[in-house]
Parts: sequence; structure tokens; C-alpha cells
Amino acid sequence: MKANHLSNNRIKYIICLIACLSLLLCGCEASPVVPLSDSIDSTAPASPQGNSPNSSSSDSDDPIAYRDSTPVCLKCEAPGTSVDGNEFVAIDYSNNKDGYIMINYLGEAAKVKLQITGPNQVTYTYDLAKGFAAIPLTSGDGEYSISVCENIVDNKYSVVFATALTFTGIDEFGPYLYPNQYVSFDSSKKTVSKGAELASTCKDELEVVTNIYNYIISNIKYDYDKADNVGTGYISDVDEILDSKTGICLDYAAVMTSMLRTQSIPTRLEVGYVGKDMVYHAWISVYIEEIGWLNGVIQFNGKEWSLVDPTFGSTTSEKQLKSYIGDGTNYSVKYIY
Repeated sequence: MKANHLSNNRIKYIICLIACLSLLLCGCEASPVVPLSDSIDSTAPASPQGNSPNSSSSDSDDPIAYRDSTPVCLKCEAPGTSVDGNEFVAIDYSNNKDGYIMINYLGEAAKVKLQITGPNQVTYTYDLAKGFAAIPLTSGDGEYSISVCENIVDNKYSVVFATALTFTGIDEFGPYLYPNQYVSFDSSKKTVSKGAELASTCKDELEVVTNIYNYIISNIKYDYDKADNVGTGYISDVDEILDSKTGICLDYAAVMTSMLRTQSIPTRLEVGYVGKDMVYHAWISVYIEEIGWLNGVIQFNGKEWSLVDPTFGSTTSEKQLKSYIGDGTNYSVKYIY
């Protein structure tokens, strides 16, 4: 359904409650990868539109239709039906239509890099270790150039395998429902169960996004010391962030993305630049069936529109915040996970 088919109140409600995380990342570089376990649990198939609602009340005079908040933890697999590689690396692209490939480093080097360039010509760099790692195909259909490089000395690397693979029919939502290096989750994670708890009183996806957003900005504090000292290739441990209640922008985004994806709400973790000073950031965008991808950082409080950035919003005045992030067009995406 297009937005212009909705009621005026519904249009306001849908557009206004965009809850995108956009938090300051000081010194982090977008070269993540910690291999994803190939034993992630799967509890049910995904649905971009979420799960069917059920009734929580037997009172026919005042029924409340809640959506099903049962977590959906999709599993990244390597069945071996479509493979490539050599003695150094195994690439399993059997499930490319679901929006990911699996890569397993087989060599002995201590430092290994994967570079993958999709049809949009954006090159993503990941660190690799032994064990299958899920790599999202966020560039959509087309040819992907893939190379694996071992460290020789200092910052010098040697290519041990390179290939080009063409994928078609990639599911539009697959990369944003499955786990990957930036967004690593399974059914054992407390983050997943907490997301289900927050979603249990919601009637639709927008309420889920709002509940989870409000919980995160109220319970996780920005870690300035971590931001000043974080190393390259940093990956969030979502349960650790939930327990410590502190984090940097990538942590906020990874926790919220994990919660939303396991509620069958397609969610992009986006990394890029924001503000007139082009500060490195991580934030999210979500997909709502009625209007598509919600990419802004805008909130409507019932009376007026305002820009929202959870980190700066908790430490600066609204006037300073608006001056910093502008009208939302100051956000420039470099990578999508």
C-alpha cells in the first residue's frame, strides 16, 4: 500500500516515528569481521511484513490484536551445493538468493583480509579467520569480485585467491534479515529475547521500532572512552553491550538491528558520515510495508517535527543538535550491512 492511500493520521504516524540510530563513532573504521558461527539457530522462516497478529484478550467487547513477537533467528548455512575456492579459502554461495555467501579461510596466516566489490562498485573489506563467515550481498544482483589476501609483513598483503561470481534473484530483504559480521545474533542471545519482550505489547511494526528505540536510548549510555580508543576492525558483542549498558554508535546500531531483524523487520545497519564536519557514524534504516524504507532521523511528538540523534540528543540541546545534523540530508551512507 502506498502512503497516499493511508489516512492522514496514519501517514503522520508512519512518517513521524522513524527511529533511526545515528551515533558518533570516533576513530572506528568500517573493516569488520569476526567469523560467524555456522551453528546459528533458526526458529522460523522470515517475512518482511512481520508475523500474523493474534488476539490477547477473550473479551469480545475490547479485543486487542497484538502481533506475534516470537523471535525469528535465521540461520546462515554452507550446504556445499555451489562452491568455489582453493587450498586457502572455501566460498559457498549456495544460498546467494537469500542475500549472503559463506567464506571459510583454510590457511595459516595470522592476519587475513577479504575484499568484495559488488555491482555498485563499492569495495567492502573484512578481516577473516578460520571458520565460515557470512558476507551479506547488499549491492543486489550482479557481479561480485572477491579476493582473499594474507598478511606478509606490516601492512602488506598477498592475494591467495580471487574470483568473480554473478548472482541474480537476490531477495530484496534477505541481507537485512539474516545475521552477519556487523550484526551477529542467534536464539541464545539475551538481546533477541529482550527484543521479543519489548515487541510483545505491540500491535504493528512501527510500535516495535518505537519501543525498541526508546528502550535503547534510555538504557545505553555513550562510551566516550571506548570511542577514543577503539581499534580498527571492531565488532559489537550485542549481549555485552546490553549488559554493560554502554557503547559507541556501532554498538547501538548492532543491538537495535539485531532486535528488529529477529522481529522480522528488515533493518539496514548503515555506516558513513554525518554533519557539516563529516564525522564517521553508524545508524539504521528500517522497512515498513506501507511506505518502504525509512531512511531519515525524524520524529513527530504530536505537535511539531524534530530531528533526533540518540547520542547527541542526550548530551546537547535541540538547537545544537539541529545545527549539527541539519535536516537529515547531512547523512551520507558509505557501507550497508
